[in-house]
Amino acid sequence: MMKALRRHKDWLMIVIAILAIPFIFYFVQRPDYGAMRSDQFARIYDRNVSMLEAQQIVRLLTLAQALGMSEFVQTLTAGAGQDQNQVAGQFIINLLVLRHEAERLGLRPDASEIADVVRKLPAFQSESGFDMNKFSDFVRSGLGPMGLGEEHIERLVRDELCLNEIKRLLAAGISISKGELDENFQRGYDKFYVNIIRFQSADLDKEITIKDEDVQKYYDAHKAELKADEKRKVQFVSLGLSEDQKKLKGKERIEVLQELSDRATDFTQALLEKGADFKQAAGKFQLSVDETGEFTAAAPDPQLKVDAQLSGAAFKLAAQEPNSDPIQVADGFYILHLVGITEARPLTVEEAKPKIVDALKKGRARELMSTKGAELAQQLREAAKSGQPLEASIQKAGAKAEKLPPFSLMEEEKPRSEGKEPKNEPVSQAKEPQTEPSSDGKEPQTEPAPQGSKEPKNKSASQGKESKNEPSSQGKEPKNEPASQGKEPKNEPPSQSKEPTNEPSDLAAIKQAVAFLNPGEISDFSPSGNDGFIAVLEKREPSADTEAGEKRAAFEKRLFDNKQRIVFYEWLRDRQQAAGLQFSKG
Repeated sequence: MMKALRRHKDWLMIVIAILAIPFIFYFVQRPDYGAMRSDQFARIYDRNVSMLEAQQIVRLLTLAQALGMSEFVQTLTAGAGQDQNQVAGQFIINLLVLRHEAERLGLRPDASEIADVVRKLPAFQSESGFDMNKFSDFVRSGLGPMGLGEEHIERLVRDELCLNEIKRLLAAGISISKGELDENFQRGYDKFYVNIIRFQSADLDKEITIKDEDVQKYYDAHKAELKADEKRKVQFVSLGLSEDQKKLKGKERIEVLQELSDRATDFTQALLEKGADFKQAAGKFQLSVDETGEFTAAAPDPQLKVDAQLSGAAFKLAAQEPNSDPIQVADGFYILHLVGITEARPLTVEEAKPKIVDALKKGRARELMSTKGAELAQQLREAAKSGQPLEASIQKAGAKAEKLPPFSLMEEEKPRSEGKEPKNEPVSQAKEPQTEPSSDGKEPQTEPAPQGSKEPKNKSASQGKESKNEPSSQGKEPKNEPASQGKEPKNEPPSQSKEPTNEPSDLAAIKQAVAFLNPGEISDFSPSGNDGFIAVLEKREPSADTEAGEKRAAFEKRLFDNKQRIVFYEWLRDRQQAAGLQFSKG
């Protein structure tokens, strides 16, 4: 038998191969290459949005920012916060939804409308108005590098006009009753007389004892997090302005900085050559090399404290790419070279003990402070119900009340870094503060939220316009916006130009705590940083401001605008759901 098999082995192999082929086709399934594609960004309106299309829309976002279309960008990036990836993703989806809905509603702005808006864009303005030279320069030098043309400016303006028309249609059903306006206006501008009972976490330290077994238990539970900080050591060269060059301004300063930039670029190009040595390359360019000691991200080397980005750049270097690109600082450029890395390592119990004790003390102090605050607030409420004077009840509890200067919820708070406020600030409704009551009876938010708003907590920059400090989520937008964007200069009324004396640092939190209290009522305990407080509203007096009429009109407009935003974002969220939006994994 074996001899027969050996004699006919070639034919036998052929037969086995023929029989194996069907099994291969049957059991080995063809891969779904469509599912394996990694270039899909999202799926919307039953179609796939490729990464290429998404990147094209991101270029439109950059163009809109460069054109100064801040209101348009802020509206379409609502809730994205400061994460630029989230900003871009939000803009892509919302722009696709906007265009789809505009087409469905039959919104088609004509050429004259588009031309009028283009002529008013901030990027093309000079002192006399629309500047054709600026427009031509922007088209030539601004659009080309992004692979865009004039038609993309017109398309963005068409999108903005459609957006404004949709907002107008949605606002048709919004109304504000006189009672709602009166209630919110009085709450916003009445004078509040408040006493504060403060709780300091430092006062509770003596009541807190941390045992060794507590430290060990915490260490065992958080061992993975308790690590020594990673340390870096770098060499660097700096190309900076001389003392005389630092005094230059305008075009002359730019020319000198450009020369330094070219030199820094030449140096980094030399470092890309095979086998290039940092010190030898620096010697060829007649640059001195300095070296830091070991430092952590939290505690940069003193030599790198010239600019915060230097330390961050040092921690982005790797052994495979040890040299940085030129890093521009105020008066020159730095190039960093990674010398060594001391990796983060787990801490021993003894090494971690100071951190653990501090964390346990802070946590227990907050718990103890919250418990005592809640107990005292309840005691004061019961004493007030029984007719006992609050001052006596506070003293009996061993607490101390701090009387604050009278304030109103709509009273503007001055930044502590500035001595004076700008007289003319191109921000509409700038006199409203960061905290104001809502009409739904809930705790006041950064802006009023009438009728139980479901608006996201992270509000867009367009919602922050009314506050004094302009948000920074769109850091590329121009700082100065012309009057053509509908913003009015701020004229401070006399009653709001004076800063209250001894203004507490947590005034905003105090305003939130007392906004909906009636005279004589006590707030719940409110944490404030590592400390906390209880607020007692002594009385509330109507404002006697002579400009109440103007303020009322401005307040009504702001309340209406806020409702309009809420309605728009609810509509946008509903349209996203109707579009069947699905993001690709990763």
